Amino acid sequence: MTDITASPYPPFDGVEPHGTVRSIADERAHRKRICALGYRIFGAMRWGMLGDGHISARDPEFSDHFWLLDWGISFSAATVGKLVLVGPGGEVKDGDGNATGTVNTAGYNIHYPLLAARADVVSAAHTHTAFGTPWSANVEPFRALSQEACAFVFDQALFDDEEVEVLSIDGGKRIAAALGDKKLCILRNHGLLTVGRSVESAIGWFVMAERVAEVHVKAPLGRAISDEAAALAASTLAADAVGWRMFQWLQRSLVPDPSVVD
Repeated sequence: MTDITASPYPPFDGVEPHGTVRSIADERAHRKRICALGYRIFGAMRWGMLGDGHISARDPEFSDHFWLLDWGISFSAATVGKLVLVGPGGEVKDGDGNATGTVNTAGYNIHYPLLAARADVVSAAHTHTAFGTPWSANVEPFRALSQEACAFVFDQALFDDEEVEVLSIDGGKRIAAALGDKKLCILRNHGLLTVGRSVESAIGWFVMAERVAEVHVKAPLGRAISDEAAALAASTLAADAVGWRMFQWLQRSLVPDPSVVD
């Protein structure tokens, strides 16, 4: 991939939140593999069957580029080889750096400005779900209605905007601005979006956020616990490593043979 321009962002330093150190080449392979597994997890949960949604993985060397599943590929058929590299101008390349097909327009419009705005973020995840999307129509944040909700109640944002199709890069910039330094953004009338310092944590947070949205939809008048109790729970639930750990459980349960993405 020698034709890819140098990145203006800080280079990958080889250290993950849970302490793993890899070379750039090994980290690229790891991120792509986890990204493909993330799509498989979403597919196993029956998400994305209408072509909606995307999971990004920032390239560790050319960090203004990111990997997405090629447009039109079923989430349940995701493999490392079916990921494409998306450049800062929306150009799409295959794993060898050759120009290839197209990318989901909203995928580029959302993920590029978000990753550009957050140098600490490696991955973002978004798709339309049975509870996240209806909850988002309330344009209200999560409350501390469940144990899992405590991971988000102090670390969430609202995108109160009617551009649900996100047909412009400006729409993605507004999402990034709304997200700020948080890990969850509830997109009005659209659904949930999560980010993480690893691909694993972005995926783990998204699935957890959907579980929280289900509680809110089913118990909209539920009695929340106090801020003090929620803060105590958040002290053990809100760390990025928790999202990473959620991914491990999801992968073992829903994609027990990870070699299917190789």
